[in-house]
Parts: sequence; structure tokens; C-alpha cells
Amino acid sequence: MFKKFTNGCVRVMNRWLPDPFLFAIILTIVVFIAAMIGTGMGPIDMIWAWGGQGDTKLGMWNLLAFSMQMALVLVLGSALASAKICKKILGSIAGLAKNRMSAIVVTTMVSTICCWLNWGFGLIVGALLAKEIAKRVRDVDYPLLIASAYSGFVIWHAGLSGSIPLALGGKDGYVIKDAAGAVIQEFHATTAETIFHPMNLVMCLIILIAMPFVNYAMHPDREHTITVDPNLLVDEKEREYKVETPAEKIEHSKILWAIVCVMGFVYIVYYFIQKGFNLDLNIVNCIFLFLGILAHGNLRKYVDAIGDAAGGAAGILLQFPFYAGIMGLMTVKNAGGVCLAGIISDFFVNISDPVTFPMLTFLSAGIVNFFVPSGGGQWAVQGPIVMPGSLNVGVEAGRAAMAIAWGDQWTNMIQPFWALPALGVAGLKAKDIMGYLVTVLIFTGIVAILGFLAWGVFFPG
Repeated sequence: MFKKFTNGCVRVMNRWLPDPFLFAIILTIVVFIAAMIGTGMGPIDMIWAWGGQGDTKLGMWNLLAFSMQMALVLVLGSALASAKICKKILGSIAGLAKNRMSAIVVTTMVSTICCWLNWGFGLIVGALLAKEIAKRVRDVDYPLLIASAYSGFVIWHAGLSGSIPLALGGKDGYVIKDAAGAVIQEFHATTAETIFHPMNLVMCLIILIAMPFVNYAMHPDREHTITVDPNLLVDEKEREYKVETPAEKIEHSKILWAIVCVMGFVYIVYYFIQKGFNLDLNIVNCIFLFLGILAHGNLRKYVDAIGDAAGGAAGILLQFPFYAGIMGLMTVKNAGGVCLAGIISDFFVNISDPVTFPMLTFLSAGIVNFFVPSGGGQWAVQGPIVMPGSLNVGVEAGRAAMAIAWGDQWTNMIQPFWALPALGVAGLKAKDIMGYLVTVLIFTGIVAILGFLAWGVFFPG
């Protein structure tokens, strides 16, 4: 029965899920119509909000910096992995996979742990490890293997790089201001009340232990197994360089290479001295950058590795402006301060009680995330609604914030937006893995719903 359900999901997704870019276009049209109905605003107002209202920080251009960061996650991570020493490290971990079951289990567990530590790191490492494992276990279903690598991302916002709990636990906490800029309400919660709360850790642990076996249970029989295209796994012969001209000697200079490495790693060490273990996407990319330069041992080789990896970022560069436009449609407010994302959040808040509030907030956040696939963007939309609502029903700030965080990460499983870097590394399309991720979505949704209900019963604040 379980495999029949999974196979049905795979068939539906393969048949009906379009290319992620067209998926973004369809979502744009759906949200455009829904936002007009919900806010009463006209089509010109919607188009103005979608395009950015002439502001480079709104609408389609709201994610410009983030698009560059995500493209760098893919390019720098791939370039680092192409170095000989990194291939050996990944190969050693991949060596733990001896058969199809261990291939899926190892990939899922490593990806989940890495995503909990840092989402940017885990997102790329999982895909790179999956490709390495595919070289060793040739009879494993390759789309399921990549889906397993991506499934670890379902835990990121409950981990050490979760933007919502880190913002709430920061020095300023979370502040709601009125139109004049005056502070109306302040919310604070330490990481002991969010990331390291016993119920959050229990939910994460259940997913870490059970999800690898849920993923393996989806493995198709040999007749329907799709093995990896051998062309994807062929390691290109290492380039041979002639070092004859003065320019070529400069390009291959060990002195210049050493200076760049020293400067980079001094900065990284000093960053951790100043900031502590507070990873954000910029420092993760910085680490990838200088580890890549160090691992290749040569500036010219690293330049060529970046060139080889850059093509995989095409989907990110094309699609992210459209998702930013969708965010603009979801968050644009009419004269009465009403927006579509707010309508969705308000509905769930209004039907809640102290026990069900976090669970229903989780569900509403999952819906909003499908259209606003950004942790920071979603917090900006739902925070002003959910956090005051939590006070009204007697739910502490940490639990309310984690409900948004879990909803934000949950529907990433069927949202191609975040899968693009992994798909770029794997050489697959979204429809190849989404069928399997529907099952992951259902499993993790059940864990979260039961977890938040238990949180309200055993830790009622």
C-alpha cells in the first residue's frame, strides 16, 4: 500500500509538474487573482506591487542579494567538491553505503544533520554526497537518492541557522512598531526556549531517526528503478596547464595563492572570535570560497572550477525574481492594511486555543511558505499577526515563533524554489524528485502536528 501510494505520487508529479520556471509562472497567476479577490485591489495595483513599485528593494527585485547568495552556494560548493582532496573526503563517507538501503539511509542522515547545523552547508553537501554514493551503489534509484539528500532540508529552521529563532533570541528580539515608528510590543525568547527546547529537539530527533527508513521504504522495485546516467558521474580528466609566459606564471603563482588563503582564513577566524558560532549565508559562502581556493592549490585551477560550476546556477538566476514578485503580491496591503498573507494567517489565529494555536500556526505557515519561500520574508509577513495573537491565547513567544519556523521549512519539500541548488548539482529536474517528497511532506507534517500538540499539553508555558 505504501509503495503504491508513493508510485502514484511519482507518476502524478512526472506527468503534471512542469519545469520549475513554469511552476513559478503558474503560481504568479494564482496569487495575482487571489490577492485581487482578498484585498479588493485592482489589476494595475497588483502588477505595480509584483514589479516592485519602481523600488529596487520590492517586488521582483526584493531577492536580488539573496539570489546571488544562493547562486554562490551552488557554484562555490560545487567548485570545492571538484577538488581532489574533497572528492576523497566525500568518497570516504560514501564508502559507508554498501547497498541500496545504506545508500538512502546514509544520504538522508548526513544531509539532515548538516542542514540542522547550517542550511546552506547541508543543502549542497547532501547533493554532492548523493552523487558520490551513486558512483558506488549503481543499483540505487537516483531520483530517490537525490530526494533523500534534499529531504534533510525539512529540518533547517529548527536548527542552528534558523533565522526566526535566532532573531527572537537576539539582543533586540522581535519588535512591532506603529506607522510612526513607535514600539508597540516586544518579544524575546532564548534559544533554550526555541532551538534547544525539549520538544523541538524531540521532533528533530524523530525525523533524523525515522525519515531515512521512510525514504528507503519508497525505493521502487528493480523493474522501475531509475539508475544514474553514467555521463553524470564521469570525472573529467584533470586539465593540463602550460606555464610558459609571464602571465601564466602569475596565474599559477603559489605566492599569490598563499596570500589570498591567509587573508581569507584570518578573516574567517576573526569573524568567529567576534560573532561566535553565528553562521549566516555570507560566512558560509566565505568558508566555501576560501576552502575551495585552498583545496585546489592553484588560483588558475580554481577559476576554471568556478567556470565549470557556474552553469548550474541558471535556474536560480531566472526563477528567483518571479518568486520575489509572488512575495510582493502576497504582502502588498490595501488602504485598510489587508494583504493576502495576512488573511491566511488571521484565519488560523482566530480559530485557535492555547493548545491548537501552534499547530494551526504551523499549518498556516506551511501554506504561506508555498508562496513566500523565504524564512525572513515569511517572518516579516506572519510575525506581526502571530506574535500578538500568541499573547491573546496565552502561548509563549518561543513556541509561537517555532510554529512559524516549522511551517516555513515544511512545505519546502514540494516547493521547487529551494531544490534548485540540489537539482543543479544532481543534473535532475524538479519533477524527478517531487513525487517522493510528497511522502516526506506528509510524514514530517504528522510529526510536527503531533509534536506541537504535545508541546502544548506537556509544556503549557
